[in-house]
Amino acid sequence: MSTGQLIDLRRRVRSVRNIRQITRAMKFISASRLRRAQDRIFTARPYANRMLAVLNSLATHVDSSSHPLLARREKKKVLLIVITSDKGLCGSFNSNLIKEAMAHIKNEETNKELSLSLVGRKGDDWFKKRTWPIQHRYLNIMAKVDSKYSKELAQSLISFYTDSKLDSVHVLYNEFKSVIQQQVVIEPLLPIRKIELEGNNDTHVDYIYEQPPQQILDSILPRHVETQIFRAMLESEAAEHAARMTAMDAATRNAREMIDNLTLKMNRLRQASITTELIEVVSGADALGNSEQ
Repeated sequence: MSTGQLIDLRRRVRSVRNIRQITRAMKFISASRLRRAQDRIFTARPYANRMLAVLNSLATHVDSSSHPLLARREKKKVLLIVITSDKGLCGSFNSNLIKEAMAHIKNEETNKELSLSLVGRKGDDWFKKRTWPIQHRYLNIMAKVDSKYSKELAQSLISFYTDSKLDSVHVLYNEFKSVIQQQVVIEPLLPIRKIELEGNNDTHVDYIYEQPPQQILDSILPRHVETQIFRAMLESEAAEHAARMTAMDAATRNAREMIDNLTLKMNRLRQASITTELIEVVSGADALGNSEQ
């Protein structure tokens, strides 16, 4: 065995150890950020879900002409909001999102004008090479989600929908379930969904409103759109940190196994080298003894 092989193996072991240190550090950073992201999403969920329930009930019991955001039109101009991450090294987090986005686009594309709103650099890197028009781009904002971006996007979408430039808006994101589970979700955003009542059964819980419906709708519908976008961004933020933590943990384990395998191989080569050298020494001693005789 040549000395070069041992040197090469030692270099590989050092390289893998350095990579393991990086992946362990990234795992701990993601775990720390995940705790903060979990607190934010667990705080935002009840408010967003209750607002959605109230608006679904309100949309069910009022005329669709009461507000432009309740108007239901033939779906000719549709928009899809795709929320991805700005960075990689998070497993299949982004690839699953893009796969689901492509499936949705394939279903919606027939005789329809489709456009995109992209949140996150990974989605932008994918779709900017395609032919679909991109209405909005929000890059490098997922490190810490700020409500000002969801407000800005919501105001733009409301303006488009009110002016009949859009007939339908959906949002696609990764919903945070647990540290080891994230689920790709696509939800309708505009128009506001109505509750489907079975048959003539109108026993769904309704609410008593103090203000006139028009006043309530003017106040709460724009906030609802903003809140749902913000919640989706928070869900995606938490899911990204969880996915990265899981991916880096797996990478750390794989690096440890690789180090063990390389070390074992290096020890075997060293033992073989020592054995060869001993055999050469013994053979030389025997040959020298025989020559002296």
